[in-house]
Amino acid sequence: MYYKESTLVYLDGQWLHPKSLDCSLYSQTLHYGIGVFEGIRAYKTPRGAKIYRGRAHYQRLLDSCAKMHIKLDYTVDQLMDLTHELLRKNGLEDAYIRPLVYQGDSMALAPIEETHLFIATWEWGRYLGDSLLKVKTSSYQRPNPKSTHIEAKTCGHYVNSLLATREAKSQGFNEALLTDLNGHVAEGSSANFFFEKDGVLYTPPLGHILPGITRQAILDLAEANGIKVEQKFFTLDEVKQADSAFFTGTAAEVAGAESLDDYRFPLPWKDSLGHRLSELYTEDVRRPETVEATS
Repeated sequence: MYYKESTLVYLDGQWLHPKSLDCSLYSQTLHYGIGVFEGIRAYKTPRGAKIYRGRAHYQRLLDSCAKMHIKLDYTVDQLMDLTHELLRKNGLEDAYIRPLVYQGDSMALAPIEETHLFIATWEWGRYLGDSLLKVKTSSYQRPNPKSTHIEAKTCGHYVNSLLATREAKSQGFNEALLTDLNGHVAEGSSANFFFEKDGVLYTPPLGHILPGITRQAILDLAEANGIKVEQKFFTLDEVKQADSAFFTGTAAEVAGAESLDDYRFPLPWKDSLGHRLSELYTEDVRRPETVEATS
């Protein structure tokens, strides 16, 4: 599903077919998870493909590299230009984009110089689907912020996400909701979390969660449209008294929740603030006047 015979990807200055790629089994990223990546979407507009908040995504990629002591000699402008070219070469406008920065051969734990940049794109529907989600409280917690860089989007972090997702799906749920080390609600397996109560939205503050680009887009849209949002710590018990809830993420976009464990959110999704913001988000991603220019 990720490529076909005409597909091209970018790797270290070359445009190649995925089957021709050669990645070493001695890569430090493969053995130790020391790599960073992004998930980005492009949307078709009357002016062509719009890479939604692409500059924010690529700035986070560079920031993640710096935090993980990975040297990457690209600028945001260069990364945006490469991504526009990648979309053109593959004839795509509505597409998911995956940049991955991975390291070269090393069985040592020390920083190394060899770094590779891979960027791929393909057509991909909403990651969590279009139906309301049955959510399970995960037995796994998000990592302690003092153990790693929570704000960096790194390969190794996603072992936690995989465990939470597999646990939830094995028990008949669609998605997991994880807490932090203090027992406060943190986020989903790969998406940020909001809930609605009495006409106000609540979402966890930064510090124990990934600072999602889509999360910020929803905060911006809420502010622009007079929707009150409070960023605060809260418990699972508070969520189980909420009117509605939803997840946000680039791959998932805005995904409404039907239930958490045995608690069913009582407000019909179409009457919720999450649904309204989902519609505003759809308008925003396809608004042609905000297509990002490249250098």
